[in-house]
Amino acid sequence: MLQDYLPIAVLLIISSGLAVLIVIIGNIIGPRREDSRKMAPYESGMQAIGPGTRRMPVRFYLIAVLFILFDIEVVFFLPWAVVFRQLGVFGLIEMFVFIAILLVGYVYAWKKGALEWD
Repeated sequence: MLQDYLPIAVLLIISSGLAVLIVIIGNIIGPRREDSRKMAPYESGMQAIGPGTRRMPVRFYLIAVLFILFDIEVVFFLPWAVVFRQLGVFGLIEMFVFIAILLVGYVYAWKKGALEWD
């Protein structure tokens, strides 16, 4: 039974090894000529005002993570809708459980104030 997974393991090993090899080769033979012009930030051809790195509020991160979380969860509706007739009542009940879990997470985020934009 494990021999069925051998091609997947070989593919993962080869692709991981190739990725590491490419990064190492790039670091070894890549150009490293840094000067003030190359390291200067460039945006729309205008001189930068203020520091290039600013502290971002955690709120932006929280909103992005919540968006990705709920967006990815909603992707599971399409395969369910495709095989809905084959699943029958069991599939419908399971989807209601899935939606209930999503709603609990949504209400929790809402009550914690993670969705407030100040």
